[in-house]
Amino acid sequence: MGQKKLIKFAAIKEYENVLEYPQGMPGKWDSFFAELEKGTTPIDVESLAITAHLSDDASAKPAVHKKPLVLELACGRGEYAVGLGRMFPTHNFLGLDLKGNRIWKGASIANRDGLKNVAFIRTQIDQVTQYFAQEEVDEIWITFPDPQLRLSKAKKRLTHPKFLRLYQQFLKKEADSTHVGVVHLKTDSPNLYFFTKTVIDLYGLTLITATDNLYSTEFRQSEKWDNRCAIKTYYEGLNIANSNRIHYIQFKLDKPLPIALDEKLKEIIAEFEVTETHDSLARNGKQAME
Repeated sequence: MGQKKLIKFAAIKEYENVLEYPQGMPGKWDSFFAELEKGTTPIDVESLAITAHLSDDASAKPAVHKKPLVLELACGRGEYAVGLGRMFPTHNFLGLDLKGNRIWKGASIANRDGLKNVAFIRTQIDQVTQYFAQEEVDEIWITFPDPQLRLSKAKKRLTHPKFLRLYQQFLKKEADSTHVGVVHLKTDSPNLYFFTKTVIDLYGLTLITATDNLYSTEFRQSEKWDNRCAIKTYYEGLNIANSNRIHYIQFKLDKPLPIALDEKLKEIIAEFEVTETHDSLARNGKQAME
């Protein structure tokens, strides 16, 4: 490991706004951010109050006001967590990624700018359910994840039903228990975009917005434009895919995701997907730079 990476790993271990593989956090994020805002050092995770319910028993829900909590998955340098933190000071934002040297960038900026509503978790995304209680997260942003273009790796895509079922365990629900948590996907991969639209259609999820050209004048001037989409990540700025077309989808996880349909999904995507495309080569270039 390079010297610069070692320095960054050492730095985030001292940051109060970065937790590495934290234990016992479900239900505690409102309390954590309250302590972060106070400037508490160090924050004793074990003693934090639980403010979100941990069971299906409605009577067990404490009557405590929570700030909306938004999660950025595969956050990289945390541009969205930081950018949204600036835009919405009354919300809390968490970036999640495995690469500590990437998290260091966003965490350092949040510390520098005094953004006490922005924090990061270093962990694997497939372990995400370990960190949140039921209905503790309001929204999820997935920005420029690895599209995992090979068909054999389809289950690693962050919009695959395998992952969506994980998100359903902690996203907000309506009174009738229908999942209403909103997921945003921003990508430069046509394959991942089409795959996600296929998932939404096959499982009957509610599509809110979809465009294969996010920054087109037509879309930016339409009522569907969301100012949050104007935040750009480091890799988006590099335009690695040599295409100015950014794809965006916003949808609700408001339906069950029967496992029985997973095989049908595999059959559908096998018909249109290829093992290598221009954006897979671009991803290889991206990895080479990191």
